[in-house]
Amino acid sequence: MSQLFPKSANKLPLQIVIYLTVLVCIATAGVTYYMTPKYTRVGYTPVQPVPFSHAKHVSELGLDCRYCHSDVDKSYHSNVPSAQTCMNCHTQIKATSPLLAPVRDSYEHPEKPVPWVWIHQTPDYAYFNHSIHVNRGISCVECHGKVNEMDTVTHMQPFSMGFCIDCHRDPAAHLRDPKDIFNLNSQTLAAQGHADQAVKFVHDWNVKPPQSCSGCHR
Repeated sequence: MSQLFPKSANKLPLQIVIYLTVLVCIATAGVTYYMTPKYTRVGYTPVQPVPFSHAKHVSELGLDCRYCHSDVDKSYHSNVPSAQTCMNCHTQIKATSPLLAPVRDSYEHPEKPVPWVWIHQTPDYAYFNHSIHVNRGISCVECHGKVNEMDTVTHMQPFSMGFCIDCHRDPAAHLRDPKDIFNLNSQTLAAQGHADQAVKFVHDWNVKPPQSCSGCHR
């Protein structure tokens, strides 16, 4: 009597076990990577070409965010300061400091920008408009943490889809009064006991999440 299954079928159980083991390993590696700070960038603190303390410049000296990040409320992204911006002060203050050599070099050669290391990034496939969020009551600290207390800027939030959706599901809980947007020590309207005003802002400003995938994904 002819065999119902070919001899090669005897290896099938072992092959299934091997394939399942490989699949589990891949899935475990993927989940482990994509759910850890290495992927979300939380805790990322790169060494910059010039040591810049936000704690010194913002909290101690009182600089407004917009002095250096001049397009923060005007553009889809927040720009880094040019050497000219830095030298407005540093032609007089610590003008010969060796730590500021890259800034002075860029100032003298405008075609050579200071090679700042970009810290906060969204995925290439995601679209985020910085000015819209700032002008609708979202303070810097909601996404970047208390930058005004940092000697070295650290990536504080995961910038994941879940992080964005959590905010968009309840925007009133994250809004500040427009006059407090750049006061990094201010509290949200809800924390101040003005939740009704926050809800009004949500209505008046038409704050709502994008209604289609293309609102965030390009």
